[in-house]
Amino acid sequence: MNLILLFDDDFTGDARVRLTGRRLEHVRGVHRAAIGDELTVGRAGGRVGRGRVTRLDAEALEMEVALDREPPAPLPLTLVLALPRPKVLNRVVASVASLGVKRLVLVNAWRVEKSYWKSPKLEGLREQLILGLEQAKDTVLPSIELRRLFRPFVEDELPSLARGTRALVAHPGAAVECPRALDEPVTLAIGPEGGFIAEEVASLERIGFTPVHLGARVLRVETAVAAIIGRIF
Repeated sequence: MNLILLFDDDFTGDARVRLTGRRLEHVRGVHRAAIGDELTVGRAGGRVGRGRVTRLDAEALEMEVALDREPPAPLPLTLVLALPRPKVLNRVVASVASLGVKRLVLVNAWRVEKSYWKSPKLEGLREQLILGLEQAKDTVLPSIELRRLFRPFVEDELPSLARGTRALVAHPGAAVECPRALDEPVTLAIGPEGGFIAEEVASLERIGFTPVHLGARVLRVETAVAAIIGRIF
């Protein structure tokens, strides 16, 4: 981890923390820190700074922390993503968090298997968000919303969600090339493996979304997410 994310329960005083579990083992086994060493830390939802190790043993890591700077700026992006296969869901969620996305809406689509919605991985997404933040030295947890009915979401919720933003839907068969380096808020919809079906793309177009492509290559969802976000911003 490039940053140790701290939560309110970790604080034993205004500027002191006590950690156990995964973070303790990571500092001992990966950072190989010693008393007096300084590590990059950040308070969940708050600022980033340094933590000086005052105790480190098999039971606990204790630090004195000074939080003196803001975390990276969030991307002005709302990502609407068709629920990926369970085996790639964790990677996608961690990647989205590390890229700076702060609102992720997981939606159903024709090519999303019904069984995906029963996956136990949906219960463990917060941990993946934390891993993404630790990677990127960020502290602000993204929100994740689940929408199991595509049409009601697109017709009743998405127009207001996308209002005032550049609305794009990634689609391999689109005629318009994906724009680059936008300086405006964006709502981006990305389909499942194989993309949204034509009817789904048409319903998004009716509420103002522009279909865009990345070229002739058809990418896996986890690759497409990173490639499109990197291109747009």
